[in-house]
Order: sequence, then structure tokens, then C-alpha cells
Amino acid sequence: MTGRTPPFAPFEWMIAWRYLRARRAEGGVSVMTLISLIGITLAVFALIATLAVRSGFRAEFVDTILGANAHVTVFNAARLTETGQLTRVIEDYDDMAARLAAVPGVTRVAPLIKGQVMASREGRTAGVEVFGISHENLLTIPRIANPEAARGDIMRFDEGIAIGSGVARELNVAVGDRIRLISPEGVQTAFGTSPRINAYEVVYIFTAGRYDIDRTRVYMPFAEAQLYFNRDGVADEMEVMVANPERLDQLTTALLRAGGERAMIWTWRDASGSFLRALEIEDNVMFIILSILVLIAAMNIISGLIMLVKNKGRDIGILRTMGLTEGAVMRVFFICGASTGLVGTALGVVLGVLFVAYIDPIFAFVNFVMGGGVWDPSIRGIYALPAELHLYDVMRAVALSLGLSFVVTIFPARRAARMNPVEALRYE
Repeated sequence: MTGRTPPFAPFEWMIAWRYLRARRAEGGVSVMTLISLIGITLAVFALIATLAVRSGFRAEFVDTILGANAHVTVFNAARLTETGQLTRVIEDYDDMAARLAAVPGVTRVAPLIKGQVMASREGRTAGVEVFGISHENLLTIPRIANPEAARGDIMRFDEGIAIGSGVARELNVAVGDRIRLISPEGVQTAFGTSPRINAYEVVYIFTAGRYDIDRTRVYMPFAEAQLYFNRDGVADEMEVMVANPERLDQLTTALLRAGGERAMIWTWRDASGSFLRALEIEDNVMFIILSILVLIAAMNIISGLIMLVKNKGRDIGILRTMGLTEGAVMRVFFICGASTGLVGTALGVVLGVLFVAYIDPIFAFVNFVMGGGVWDPSIRGIYALPAELHLYDVMRAVALSLGLSFVVTIFPARRAARMNPVEALRYE
């Protein structure tokens, strides 16, 4: 009794390898195989590079949000004063800070004074947002205390103000210069309210890594901000930092309870949630579009295999008459197509990883070739094109490419297996 050979036996690999090798008389087959290989390589590379850039962009965007802004802002609901004016100020801010700090998961609570003013120096003006905060609390803000770049001495914060690099550039200010801050809500006089104008020394210039922060942010000592904005003995809001910002929803009830009956909260997700949701939708759409690109590249394998089957019809007939089963012939041509997908996927992964590793010089080269201005931070918010490679994204790309390559290979392989050996040899 004749024993059967196991699937994917060595001779099947040998025959498939001989068919894949280039021959002068069958150059078309080799060309189609090469085109399929290049197509899959570029498609997988594009998919991995896009996923890495999108992941890096989201990570950098979220990091700049969480590194320079409150994870949760706690403020009071508006109430009427004795004079009939609406106010949201927090009178017992020290007590509220203590209650909020006692909530499990909260790492820091800082009373804030906030206001929008005009900054001016030597004929230059810029609209800025002033944050009144204590020195010790300022040192706990990661993107301010440990920024991408900084000038001056943050330890001298109580002697002046700290400004973003965009504000400094707009006003042409260096460390040690003095700028004037002009607030329309200034001193109350018999003739009405006159603007308050104070001059402050710039002791620290930071680059937080986020364009809108660097372009508008000014930090002022808390006590000085109370005087400047007529907030004697009160705070405008509480800046709360938590240990796990991604799971902030678990703390909202506790924070509201600790804040008091008038407390309201505004989280970082409320401020940037729509943008993050747009990024997520864009990620899904880009993955679908690039998946179609991978499918188109994989379809080239069908063209190459159909040509291979046509050119190898005589060989198939001989192999069948020698005793090769339909399954063995199918596996031979499946190996031919799958090998193209496997090698193309591997090359695409290598190119994608290299792209992520060398994205900075690649981007610098593209920027140089295009004459600069390729990346506008005023539109995109951050200063450079980031990329962050995740194993999950790589495995998704690999699984998609190999899955499509294997599936599209089955159809021409089955056609070869079902070829009638008599018909294949009739005209030979």
C-alpha cells in the first residue's frame, strides 16, 4: 500500500521555488511576481507608517493637554451678590482644596486666578491668558517645570512672571525684560472703571510643546494675580490633577461631592473630547482606506498566479500523470502566491519600522525639499510630526496583509489543481 505524503512536503516547496525563479522565456511571470511583491511591501509600509503617525499624534496631543492643563477644573455655579452681580468666585478655596485633595486618586489641587489681558512692549501687543498660581504648584506642572525648552530661572517665579515662547516671540521679549499687562477690568473710580496697567519682569520663558499654550499662556504669582484682578481673598477655580486621567469618570462624583453644593466640573475630555473623537474616526477611516490598498496589492498575486498556471499547464499535466494529487498541486501554487505575500509583508514591516525610527531626519529632508513650512504648528497644535509604533498596530497590518494574500491565492491555486491533465497535454 502506497503511503501518502504529508501536506506541504519538501518536494512541494521545491517545485514552488522552481516556479518562482525567473527565467528568460517566462519573464512575464517574474515581472508580475515582482510587481505583486512591491505592491504588498508598499501597502504594508503605508499602513504601518500611517498607524504609527496617528498613534504618535494622539499621544503627543494628549500629553501636551495633560502636561500643561488641569485634568479637572472645579468651579462654583454662578450666584447673585448683594449688588445684583453674578459671581463664580470661591471664597473658601483653602478648605475646598483640602477636601478635593482628600479624594482618592487626586495628586494635586491648586487654586487659580484666571483672566484675559493685553500684553504690550515697545509697540508690540498680544492677547494673553493669565494664570495666577503659587510657585510650589507651578513646579508640579510637567510641561512648564520640565518643558521642551526653557530660558530663565523658574525658581525666581515669585519675582516676576513666566510666559510662553510664542508670547515672547510675538513681543520680542527676552528674560529680564519687562512687559505691561493691561486689564480692562481695573480700578474703580468716580468716573467708572479705568484699565489696570502693571509692568512685570519676565523671569522664565517656556516651550510647553503645544502652540496655543506657548502662544497665549502667562503665569503670575497667585497673590499678585489676586491683587491685579481684584480677587482679594478668593480664587476663580481649582485646578485638579489625578493619577489616571484616562479613568477620570470614576472620580467625577467624588469630586463634585468634595467641591460642595455649588461645585461644577469641567474635565480635559470635555475640553478636547470632540477633537479626540475626530481623531478616532479618522484612524478608523484611514485603516479602511489603506486596507483597500493592501487588498488591491494582494489582487496582483492573482494575476501573477493565473499567468503562472497558464504557462505551467504542461508541467501540471505531467505532474498529475506522475501521481500528484489535486491537493498537492494546489499547495504548490498556494506556496507560490503565499510566499509573495509573506516576503512583501516582511519587507513592508521592516520599512515601516525604519520609517518610525528615522522619522525626524526623513521629515527634515522632506521639509528641506519642499522649501520649509510643511508642518504648520498653528494649525496642528504641536511642533513636529510624531510617530509611535505599537505592537498591536503592527500585528493588525501583518494579519491583514497575510490574510488577504492567503485568501486571494486560493482561487488560482484551485484552478491549477482542477486542471485536466489530458487537456493540458493534448497539444504538447
